[in-house]
Amino acid sequence: MGFAYEQLISRTTPGAEVIEVKPGTRRLEIPRGPGGAYRLAQLDDYGTLTRSKFPWCPPMQLSLCVRAAAIEIPGTWGFGLWNDPFSMAIRDGGGKLRIPALPNASWFFHASPPNHLSLEDHLPARGWFAATYRSTFRIHPLLWIGAAALPLLAIPPAVRFFRHLARRFIQQDGAEITASPTAWHTYRLDWDADCMRFECDSLPILETKVAPLGPLGLVIWVDNTYAAIPPDGRVRYGTLENPEPAWIEIRDLSIRHL
Repeated sequence: MGFAYEQLISRTTPGAEVIEVKPGTRRLEIPRGPGGAYRLAQLDDYGTLTRSKFPWCPPMQLSLCVRAAAIEIPGTWGFGLWNDPFSMAIRDGGGKLRIPALPNASWFFHASPPNHLSLEDHLPARGWFAATYRSTFRIHPLLWIGAAALPLLAIPPAVRFFRHLARRFIQQDGAEITASPTAWHTYRLDWDADCMRFECDSLPILETKVAPLGPLGLVIWVDNTYAAIPPDGRVRYGTLENPEPAWIEIRDLSIRHL
């Protein structure tokens, strides 16, 4: 299918923006600000759709050129495909409310400290990495068990138990990216039904059989959030200070079914 930036929905919190810096290049930028206030700039193609209507299934290919304002942007940023498992667009006043689901996603992801975003201890949990998640069950009793057990998130042994339990239902794979995020690089993601391939400047980063279940939506974002579910079970989450405005720029975006 053909692609145009006009097919993407822009979502921003106050002071954030998505702008065209020159033809074919978009900048997603959040302003400087203190911790305790959520800041987001995002482009996506699924906002008002039900998950069953998300536009992307294998085989497909995503490629784009990206650079970031700094090596370490407080919060997270990235681009790729996911099923928006917790209807995240709702918190900035847009998007569609959906029933919570287990994650299915494949993306290029940057997470600053104190983020810790891996259930598997041997996989990257912060920094600049490629990651993929496959949950066989779209909606699973584990979600309702987890919701009922929210008070236990303050108890590290209970978190360690649920973290171990989640690995039985959520497959995960990932690899660090050594390319500097502040320079322009071309990133590519190929999604087949039984394989995911990640590349940077035509060099392989990760090839894995942990392929998500579709359909999924395209998301490109920068925000100031953090979440940590580390091996010690001490859960942390919130928003971080941005001493300076934070941005990413994208160009040469191509997404197509094969």
